Amino acid sequence: MPDNDALLRTEYDFELPHGYVDAAGTVHRQGTMRLATARDELSPLIDQRVRENPAYLGVVLLSLVITRLGTVSEVHAGVVEQLFAKDLAHLQDLYRRINGLDSGHGAVACPSCGTSFALPGPASGGRLGEA
Repeated sequence: MPDNDALLRTEYDFELPHGYVDAAGTVHRQGTMRLATARDELSPLIDQRVRENPAYLGVVLLSLVITRLGTVSEVHAGVVEQLFAKDLAHLQDLYRRINGLDSGHGAVACPSCGTSFALPGPASGGRLGEA
């Protein structure tokens, strides 16, 4: 029998601050996001929408890793596009945290003496998919 501490957690439940409102007016707040794979990170780079507008990368990435959003049958880029800004930011933060992309601080070095300093806040501060 496998040790429970050795099991890899691959899915994370979330609750959106506002929620996705579908065409019928139903609000969907609970969902599940899975860990991203290398394919998830790479496949959007050939997506024409991302090539035309690099800011769209985050929308495509989230549409690949959100496995459930309320009773929405399929979470695709069009659904992610309709999220409120606060909900989108919440999901981007969750994506960074569960995939180990947000160390909580950045580090800089003084150009004169080389002394390293830790900065508060996200290390990258950029959009999803940017290292």
